[in-house]
Amino acid sequence: MDTRMLDQEWMRRAACADEDPELFFPVGHAGPAIEEQAEAKAVCDRCPVTRECLAYAVASGQITGVWGGEGEDERAPLHRAESRAQRRRQRQRRRVPERKR
Repeated sequence: MDTRMLDQEWMRRAACADEDPELFFPVGHAGPAIEEQAEAKAVCDRCPVTRECLAYAVASGQITGVWGGEGEDERAPLHRAESRAQRRRQRQRRRVPERKR
């Protein structure tokens, strides 16, 4: 995992910093949850750090809630791609022979 993505300095500048966190974690996928997700995304639309937020969510495995202006279903392909990339990096590390001293 890229530890730079886990640096949370950007959170201080996030538009959601003064919002109720529950807004970004709607319960369910219908009715009020759809409205709450739209409200959360509206906050993200005015946020200066959505890229950092989305990168953090993917790098740290946040699978629930709205992060970086994207909901759970929208981030799922990003999570799958990150998982594939991590597995690929692990395989490459195992293939690299250690140097003899």
